[in-house]
Amino acid sequence: MDPATSAPSPLRHETPASWVAQVLARPRVFLNDHAHLERKAATNALELIGRWPFPLDAEGPESQAEADRWSRLLASIARDEVRHLAQVLRLLHARGGHFERSHANPYAAALRGVVRRGEGLRETLDRLLVSALIEARSGERFRLLATHAADTELARFYASLVASEEGHYRAFLDLARMLPRVGSQTDARWQELLEFEAQTIRRLEPTCTMHGGCAHAS
Repeated sequence: MDPATSAPSPLRHETPASWVAQVLARPRVFLNDHAHLERKAATNALELIGRWPFPLDAEGPESQAEADRWSRLLASIARDEVRHLAQVLRLLHARGGHFERSHANPYAAALRGVVRRGEGLRETLDRLLVSALIEARSGERFRLLATHAADTELARFYASLVASEEGHYRAFLDLARMLPRVGSQTDARWQELLEFEAQTIRRLEPTCTMHGGCAHAS
């Protein structure tokens, strides 16, 4: 897919050119951060499989079909993320970089801070929507990098990820809407979190990372 013709982003704050320039100036730093994010994304998808929300004592075919779709979608996302991790590590090592052990992501930490922990299905709803937000922001930024990267191998790689990230964020939204009792709240909560995400990305310090802030937009 041509990143310039992919679907419009739902995000409410566009990443500025200043972020693109600083990331492309330090590709190894960015690739290391990217590798950590792929690892964490795979772990998140696998953990969400265990939050299967449908009653185990419901043996009807409809309940089983929902459960099957839940596990298949999340397993597919986890598989994609692990494949991407392997690709990022290859690109990082080919450029003389190394996968560092420590990693922090203030952006993701801020988003996860609004998850309604301990509230059962509401917590699961929020976790799915936060996952969707992270995928949507990553897709927006991969599109920019694919357009502006002078390194043709990296440009092709980032372009190949745009459709995947967009597909993942839509899958997480679909899963949220599947939730019993709270699925009908998905669209309203999504709008709230889109606004929170925009405020968060604006106030974070700019860094050479996937989810660095946009405070110094150009």
